[in-house]
Amino acid sequence: MTDVLRRGRASLAFSFFTQGVTFALLVTRIPAIQGRYGVSDALLPAFLAAVPVLAGVGSVATEQLVKRVRPSRLLRWSQPVVLLSLLGVGAGGRMAGLGVALAAFGLAVGALDASMNMLGVSLQRAYGRSIVLGFHAAYSLGGIVGASLAWAGAHWHLALWVSYLPVVAVLLPAVLVGSRWYVDERAAAVSEEAGGNGNGSGSGTVAFKLLLPLCLVMTFAYIGDSTVSNWSAKYLQDTLGGSEQLATVPYNVYMVTTLLGRTIGDLGVRRFGAVAVVRLGALVAALGFAVVAGAPGAWVGMLGFTLLGLGLCVLVPQTFAAAGRHAFENHGPGASDAAVARLNIFNYVGFLIGSPLVGALGDAWSYRGAMLVPMVLVLVTVVYARSFAPRSDRYRGGHERPRTVDVGRGSNGV
Repeated sequence: MTDVLRRGRASLAFSFFTQGVTFALLVTRIPAIQGRYGVSDALLPAFLAAVPVLAGVGSVATEQLVKRVRPSRLLRWSQPVVLLSLLGVGAGGRMAGLGVALAAFGLAVGALDASMNMLGVSLQRAYGRSIVLGFHAAYSLGGIVGASLAWAGAHWHLALWVSYLPVVAVLLPAVLVGSRWYVDERAAAVSEEAGGNGNGSGSGTVAFKLLLPLCLVMTFAYIGDSTVSNWSAKYLQDTLGGSEQLATVPYNVYMVTTLLGRTIGDLGVRRFGAVAVVRLGALVAALGFAVVAGAPGAWVGMLGFTLLGLGLCVLVPQTFAAAGRHAFENHGPGASDAAVARLNIFNYVGFLIGSPLVGALGDAWSYRGAMLVPMVLVLVTVVYARSFAPRSDRYRGGHERPRTVDVGRGSNGV
């Protein structure tokens, strides 16, 4: 494997890490942001919903932009905007300023998420083996670091801008330097075979019918993820009788097990194939929700959230990989980028649906019963697991290879 691809892989992993830090610093300091700007409880949900809605708009725009601009260039300039928007959230003083900063954050993060995953999928194709889970592991690690920094800022009662400024001052120049080594589809092909056919050609379009099962899986995975991030603390304290201090632990446990699962997940895909890993992940996640729903106390509930981290963590990265692979096989690399951008929208759809859905069911029925809904939705992934199989993953009889799996081909057949 060439040095170009190795540097591209390392720089992209750092980009995922940076985004994990940035997003965690935003979402974990929402109470402080609310207090700084005097946002009422009634208005706060509108502000919070605006970010994923605008991120979806940014992802749609990215699908069109990548027909003219390389994903590597979009990532190079969208990530600094995200970082500066975070600083704007911390440094502003008026509600209008908060709205502008969050709007910029949402639009830029849509382009950032889409372009990062485009590059991750194309790099995996160039490597010829599963590496995409490793990028999302870097994101999880960044989330843990960001949440820890946010805790320190809250513990020491630091102003938001004091918490955010050193992070932005370190990460902004680092990502700008690292962006020099991003590798997109064309660069990957040229680095592997001079004069290869990886010229970025392709229709740039992909039929929605091809993506529909993967869009559902993405939505259901993020409904599960948002359930944990938004309701785990309240559920452990109010329903399972845990202390206020113990209620802060489930999300941290979830993030740590997500990191662990993604760190080893690529090895599982290489050995057993994407279908088996996705199917097992969905079953483990469903078991986690079942344990949470039926837990007699807080510590059993913690076991459930641990299982959720191990199960849900593989679904999103493998969904991006499958979408890019299927589009590439049918229409070429341009369609792969378009498919990733389109699929990325359902990340935000799941996030928007998940928290209100569980809250409404919890108030109208019970929070134990509400936990069964994401359990059922995650189980639907088992039905669609075959959508994750690459063409080369089957013998003529339709059976999966039991061991090493060819997860994707570069344009030169690697």
